[in-house]
Amino acid sequence: MSTSRLSAVLPDLAPWRSSRDFRLLFFQGTVTFFGSFMAMIALPLQIKHLTDSPLAVGAMGAVELVPLVVCGLYGGALADAVDRRRLILLTEAGLGVLALVLLVNALLPSPLLWPLYVVAAGVAALAGLQRPALDSLLARIVPHEQLTAAAALNGLRYQFGAIAGPALAGLVVAFAGYAAAYSVTVAGFLVSVLLCLRLAPAPPARDAERPSLRGIAEGARFAWSRPVLLGTYTVDLAAMFFAYPNTIFPFLADELDAVWALGLMYAAGAVGSMVLGLTSGWTSRVRRHGLLVIYGASVWGLAIAAAGWLSNIWLVLLCLAVAGAGDMLSGLGRSTIWNQTIPEQLRGRLAGIEVLSYSVGPQLGQVRAGTMAGWTGTRSAFWSGGLACVASVAVLAALLPKLISYDAETDEDALRRRAAREAEPAAA
Repeated sequence: MSTSRLSAVLPDLAPWRSSRDFRLLFFQGTVTFFGSFMAMIALPLQIKHLTDSPLAVGAMGAVELVPLVVCGLYGGALADAVDRRRLILLTEAGLGVLALVLLVNALLPSPLLWPLYVVAAGVAALAGLQRPALDSLLARIVPHEQLTAAAALNGLRYQFGAIAGPALAGLVVAFAGYAAAYSVTVAGFLVSVLLCLRLAPAPPARDAERPSLRGIAEGARFAWSRPVLLGTYTVDLAAMFFAYPNTIFPFLADELDAVWALGLMYAAGAVGSMVLGLTSGWTSRVRRHGLLVIYGASVWGLAIAAAGWLSNIWLVLLCLAVAGAGDMLSGLGRSTIWNQTIPEQLRGRLAGIEVLSYSVGPQLGQVRAGTMAGWTGTRSAFWSGGLACVASVAVLAALLPKLISYDAETDEDALRRRAAREAEPAAA
């Protein structure tokens, strides 16, 4: 393959070269995701070790949901009203303190159960406060034309943590114990805080309002009035609700007589996403990002359905990897549209809504998958959910045609956002 063809496929590194703050956030996120995934695996394993109860492990999701929803919405309003760098720094330090609580508890002669739930709720709350500030900062530090490339690089960063973190967490817990896994998490947050200290300030607009329910409602009205944005939220919610079967992977592994492959099933989607990210250079030249959302979600649904039909474990793993690639493709389209069209003064509040759109869906999807598997069987829970995903995406595409026709070069909101972004250095 020639150099020009190779560069057209490999990830576009332009955001990395053009923005110091993007580089800092890239490395900060890599360290944080790796350490966080260590804790995400160790925490439910420790609850299982202490209780030997599936219900006790599942309750962790229940204690996380409300703090995530409430703090996600409030965090969006807060991101529009305060210095985003300061908000990111304080919440990152708070997450490090919670990781330290896990470490101290694990070092006790008899570790306690209740702190694990308190930490899980605290992590959900702080993540809900932080994520809108992180997401809304991207459009400020990266040039408008590099937003898709930046989203692809951020996806790679996340997938590295999603693959390496859980894989090493299992080994660390097995051979060195929970305290060792939590020590890695604490160290990761310490490095992350040091990197965040080097970020440039990101103050709010001069006329920014204090966080309020009225401000949150203003962001919701803006999203509701934009069919393109509404399409990105609803397509993602539908895809995750109907076709997020992770909770029943253990049952599928049993039916396929492949318990040994359970870890591979959880990692396959991240591998597929990483492959797409490593070959994402072409996405920087795409203008119709709504089509990426539609095509990616459809591939996700079809691949999940195929995983439920097939009986060969290697083909199932391949389908899950393809599903991960489809999810990554859809995510690139969503992220680009959000960053290209949402005005700076609403960016935090809309990022709070985004947090809900891609966090609540998987939570509800796990409930759907588990309930359907109990009623009709594991296989049918897979293929029926996958087909329902494809059907719902088709219906939403028909109801919201502006999502399909979205063009970064002609969309009015995208043009206004580009003009505002280009005017910022001159105004400074």
